[in-house]
Amino acid sequence: MVIDRRRLRKKVTFWRIAAVILGILVLLMMVSPAGPVPTPYVARITVSGVIMENTARDENIRAIADDEHAKALIVHINSPGGGSTASEQLYHAIRAVAEKKPVVITMGSLAASGGYITALAGDRIFARETTITGSIGVIMQYSHFGDLMDKIGIGSEQIKSGKLKGSPDGVHPIPEEARAVFQSMIDDSYDWFIGLVSDRRQMDLEQVRRLSDGRVYTGRQALSNGLVDSLGGQVEAVAWLSAEHDISDELPVIDVDKSRKELLLEEFFNSIMGKMPFNEALSLDGLISVWQPDSY
Repeated sequence: MVIDRRRLRKKVTFWRIAAVILGILVLLMMVSPAGPVPTPYVARITVSGVIMENTARDENIRAIADDEHAKALIVHINSPGGGSTASEQLYHAIRAVAEKKPVVITMGSLAASGGYITALAGDRIFARETTITGSIGVIMQYSHFGDLMDKIGIGSEQIKSGKLKGSPDGVHPIPEEARAVFQSMIDDSYDWFIGLVSDRRQMDLEQVRRLSDGRVYTGRQALSNGLVDSLGGQVEAVAWLSAEHDISDELPVIDVDKSRKELLLEEFFNSIMGKMPFNEALSLDGLISVWQPDSY
C-alpha cells in the first residue's frame, strides 16, 4: 500500500508539472509580437551561424535607422561567414543605420570571413581576446567524380552552347580556360574585400594585402594588426557609447531581431536546458579552454 501511494504521488506530481509547463507555453504563445519600443533604448541584433541572404533580417535592421527611440545599435557576431553577396547585403543594411546613429560590433567566438565583412560596418569593433576573426579572402570549391564514374562504368556527355557553359560540371576536371575565368572572379571579389578593409580600417592597401592571405587571427592578434579597435564585449560597448556619444549606460539593451514571444520562449527553454550538465559543453565552439569530461 505504501509503495502504491508513492507511485501514485509521483504520477500526480509529474502530471501537475506537465500541466504547469503546458499552461506556461500556451500563455507564451498568446503573447503578441513586439512592436516599437516606446522609450529610449539601445537596439541589439545577433548574427550567428552561416550568413545567408535574408531580406526580412536586412529590412528589420534598416528600420532601426528610423526608430527615434533606438539611440544606438549593437551587432553581436558569432559566425564563420557565408555567401559573399549575403555578407555584402548585411554590411550595407548595418551601414544604413550607422549613417544616422552609432553602431558598435561585438565579436563572440567566431567572426571570420563574411563575419568580418559584417563587422566592418560598425563604428567600433570589440573582440574577445580569444575570438577567431580575419580569414580575409574568397574561395570557390568544387569536386569532380569522373575517375570514379569511369571505374564503375558510368559515362556522361554534354551538349552546350559554348565551351564554358556548365563548367565545372562535377564530372570532368575544370578546363584551364574556365579556371582562368573563375580565378578572375575570385580575384575581383578579393579586391573588393580588401578595398573594404582598407577603407573602413583606414589602412594602406598593401598593408591590408599582407594581412589578407586567408589566415585567421585571435582577437589579440587582430587588435595588434589594426583589424579591431578594442578587446571586450557588450559591457565595454555600452561604456564606449556613453563616453563617445553621450548615450546613457542605463538604457536597456533590447534584441530587436526577435519578437517578444520568441524572447520569452527562449528564456523559458534556456532556464530548463541550463539545468542540464551537458548543455553548455555541447554549445561550445571556437578555441576551447574548458575541462570537459568524456562523459559529456
